[in-house]
Amino acid sequence: MTPLDEAGGDGAVTSRHVYPTSAMIGDYLRAAAGLLPTGAVFVTAPVGTVGATVLGGFAAIFAVFGLRTVIRHGTRLEMSESQLRTHGTVRRTITWSELDRMKLAYYSTRRDRRAGWMQLELGAGRSRVCLDSRIEGFDQLVRRAAEIAAWRGLPLNDATVANLAALGVELPELGARR
Repeated sequence: MTPLDEAGGDGAVTSRHVYPTSAMIGDYLRAAAGLLPTGAVFVTAPVGTVGATVLGGFAAIFAVFGLRTVIRHGTRLEMSESQLRTHGTVRRTITWSELDRMKLAYYSTRRDRRAGWMQLELGAGRSRVCLDSRIEGFDQLVRRAAEIAAWRGLPLNDATVANLAALGVELPELGARR
């Protein structure tokens, strides 16, 4: 029996995952911390062309970051035995039987690498789903993806294998390393 056959592959939802508000507050605050001061300068002080270009560039960066935060916060995932599906502004589906790439990366926020977050990227053909470790049930999502990747014999890079081990994911065969 393969990992895809365990529940008959009927697509019934086995778990739902969302980004909790508590995990997103920091991103909302960072976006506001960039947008509010630049907006205040535009409203209260005359700025020349160069100043407007520089401030406008910063405002655009923080606005895009804020928009990405809103989209991520509004995204929910449903995982079944046969697929992973996103719902929200961006809708994507990864069918487990078509999974052809998996990458698990760690991004450190300190030199000693004791603080940071993980990001899981999955792909099947032209469809790509990227989620970070703030989503509820991240470990469950990673374990399922790793199980399917091993079953399909997908090549995993050394960083992905090390990050799986850091999460305690130990599968007998994790595919060939790239």
